[in-house]
Amino acid sequence: MKYARLSKEQFEELHEEFINFLASQSITGDEWEDIKINKPKVAEEELDVFSDLVWEGVLTQARFLEHFSPNQIYLFKITELTINLIAVKVENEEVDITTREGYTWLQQNLMDERVSLYTSSKAISEDRNKDIFALIQQGAVITKGELYEFFEKHLGL
Repeated sequence: MKYARLSKEQFEELHEEFINFLASQSITGDEWEDIKINKPKVAEEELDVFSDLVWEGVLTQARFLEHFSPNQIYLFKITELTINLIAVKVENEEVDITTREGYTWLQQNLMDERVSLYTSSKAISEDRNKDIFALIQQGAVITKGELYEFFEKHLGL
């Protein structure tokens, strides 16, 4: 398995796609029930293959990621060759930007001396999707990139 098995909730959400996946392998509903009971290892392998296919599709489409912690925001833009980072750090222990109040404080105090903005860029490895998945495993989520683009304009990048 290259990535991670989907959760029970994710499998439920992708129920129709999983049925189509099984059908593409000529596995009927009855055969799947039989495999789950009599060949649990084969069933596990099928779940893993499907999970990797889903992850591969999602990661291939990913262009922006965000990761929030109480005093930092990491905004990532994935291009063909690089992963670009805009980091926002709040050095005010009274502010937790993962809360509505803290995020509002950040919006109103972006130019405050306790707010630092950093940028960085690194080359994508040979396995772009694995690079993105590693960021997701660390807590990043895929987004449409509005926040990244806001800061990109603000910083004049």
